[in-house]
Amino acid sequence: MHVRCPDRLPEDLYRQVLEQMAELSPVVQALPPTAAQAELRGALRYHGVDAARLGEVLRVRTVSRLGVDVRVGIGPSITVAATASGQITGPGGVLTIAPDQVADWLGSLPVEALHGIGPHQAQALHDYGVHRIGLLAAIPPATVQRLLGGRTGRQAADRARGIDPRPVVPRTLPATASVSRTFPRHTLDGAAVRAALLDTVVTLAHQLRGRGQAARGLTLTLRFAGGTSWEKTRRLPEVSAHDDDLRTMAYRLIDAAGLQRGRITAITLKGEDLIAADRVPEQISLEQAREARLVAEEVSDRIRAKFGPAAIRPATTLLRVSWQPVSEPRPTLR
Repeated sequence: MHVRCPDRLPEDLYRQVLEQMAELSPVVQALPPTAAQAELRGALRYHGVDAARLGEVLRVRTVSRLGVDVRVGIGPSITVAATASGQITGPGGVLTIAPDQVADWLGSLPVEALHGIGPHQAQALHDYGVHRIGLLAAIPPATVQRLLGGRTGRQAADRARGIDPRPVVPRTLPATASVSRTFPRHTLDGAAVRAALLDTVVTLAHQLRGRGQAARGLTLTLRFAGGTSWEKTRRLPEVSAHDDDLRTMAYRLIDAAGLQRGRITAITLKGEDLIAADRVPEQISLEQAREARLVAEEVSDRIRAKFGPAAIRPATTLLRVSWQPVSEPRPTLR
């Protein structure tokens, strides 16, 4: 079963959709940001119903409990199920393809509808007159490999025939942590915004170290007057929970926004794809300045643990307090 949620679904609702799927099957694989898949073989025997019925139950539950309509594709393989969910045109629905229907159903679809075929591969196939999945399935695999490349061609030839041996691998949504700051008034002051961003960096990094975690990436979200927002995610060069590393990436993210006259009301910095800190390899840096900052960071953590999180603030935030933490009392500067 392959499930597609609405675009830009908030993460908390996406997690709840995964929980609804887990009530039907113990084997659920999250496919962030808005998709997931589940293995139904054991679930069918347990619930004593057919696959289509499980798909309808999931849709009814997500709509009635969460107010979220989903598109559910069901088939004998990941490729067929994912292709089926992509063919549902409405905001929600269930499409079930039985094993004996796969060849005829896939054969009538355009090649770009096949799950795993990107726009570049679809264009390459179109250039050679291959417009339907049925024709792709009829071409010798060796020919498809010459058109699309070795591994990609083999996969495309197999999937056009409905062959996809990949299992559903249980995977929960990666853990995240976020820090937000709001501005009491719409601000055009770039220095104030950067000061608030620096504070979110220090707070997030301290939070991650306190939880014994490190981030693989960062997401910066800027909210503007009028309700619009801007969001961008980037992977960190190395998994980290250090102030230096998170600050460098956060500054790159806000520079990418190209702010000029945007009236900002809030910023949120989120650590993505968190892992346990003991899984992060440690390497002694040859940069004496960096090593000194890491030692200072450890001392700062001990001070915060003893006197509270507001005991130490970045120097730039001491001069600008036109923002405030979300759902937190305004900090006392010391």
